[in-house]
Amino acid sequence: MPAVRPIVAAACLLAFLTAGCDSSPPSTAAGTPAPAASTSIATVPGTDAPSPAAASTSAAASPVSAVDKEIVVTVAKRKVTPPTGRIEVGKGGLVRITVTSDVADELHVHGYDKTLTLPAGTPASLDLRVDRTGLFEVETHSSHLVLFQLVVR
Repeated sequence: MPAVRPIVAAACLLAFLTAGCDSSPPSTAAGTPAPAASTSIATVPGTDAPSPAAASTSAAASPVSAVDKEIVVTVAKRKVTPPTGRIEVGKGGLVRITVTSDVADELHVHGYDKTLTLPAGTPASLDLRVDRTGLFEVETHSSHLVLFQLVVR
């Protein structure tokens, strides 16, 4: 019977650690899911019971900045999808621009002087911290297409 106590203690600890868990991911203040933590539990040798000393929880190694606005654009046969227009974002936010072009080109964000090589047929992304207010054109260099206008307020 003494060998059962560590197993019962481990099971109680496991129940305590997992109490209150639900299947929905935790949210940040902005309402986006927070990065998930990973849990690993070792077992007591010779049994299927978890070892309380071996249980560990660790968050992601490096926190990923939350993207405030993701803009996805496709260029095919010189046609921009979605059609060229204005996209409003808040000053200080992080904007991810992802472009897929059917021809090799270069993306340019005016006012921020940021560029991004666009390989043919492969999505390419640029993360941009918008720290200046104004109206900024986002275009391709070789094909001279305006993809959209970024309005930062």
